[in-house]
Amino acid sequence: MAKKKEVVEKEYTVEERLKSLYQLQVIMTDIDKIKTLRGELPLEVSDLEDEIAGLETRVQNYKADIEANRENVAVQEAKIQEADSLVQRYTTQLDNVRNNREFDNLSKEIEFQGLERQLAEKKKTEFELVVKTRNEEIKQCKEILDGRKGDLEQKKNELEEIKSETRLEEEKLRDKAKKLEDAIEPRLLAAFKRIRKGARNGLAVVDIQRDACGGCFNKIPPQKQMDIKLRKKIIVCEYCGRIMIDPDMTTTSKK
Repeated sequence: MAKKKEVVEKEYTVEERLKSLYQLQVIMTDIDKIKTLRGELPLEVSDLEDEIAGLETRVQNYKADIEANRENVAVQEAKIQEADSLVQRYTTQLDNVRNNREFDNLSKEIEFQGLERQLAEKKKTEFELVVKTRNEEIKQCKEILDGRKGDLEQKKNELEEIKSETRLEEEKLRDKAKKLEDAIEPRLLAAFKRIRKGARNGLAVVDIQRDACGGCFNKIPPQKQMDIKLRKKIIVCEYCGRIMIDPDMTTTSKK
């Protein structure tokens, strides 16, 4: 019976881990530089897309409002016609009244229908004004939309041009980063990513510069500098939390 082949994970020294972290930092910094080349374009594209979507939704809402108000106009027109019809009928009946009571009742009905007609006319005018206003707003929105869509097309073309110029380089860098990440223990990699995310300049690994942290520039005590040079344990800056390495390591890691 064949024996199962045991997979033995390689144990990396602290120095090897630090070198891998530094190399990963160099690669991620290069990727950050590529992103900087794109500048604010991705954000501008996203903002324009959101604005266009908002304007299109607004236009649809205006159109729905126009439809509802046109229906309201039709309702008021029907009321006006009904009032006119009733006034005509009651006026005709006035010629055939038999007493003052009937005359007064018909006169009141004619007066009431006249008021109903005035109210319907007023509401009709209000609804028609809303329709007119909404049509003007739709026109304005469409003018803005045309401009924004033109801006979006231009920004997308600019972004795609930059992406095409840097895509191959970025893919190579990300492949290198992935291979390095596989050689770094998950806990340490997670800490690296967390520090990078919190750092304004994206630096999670820094060397000592003039006896100070290369990230926050606070002074490093001589004993801690000695510990960093020994490369026996991973040491972070007590002020900014960045991982610190010996300056000589940045030279050897680049070779």
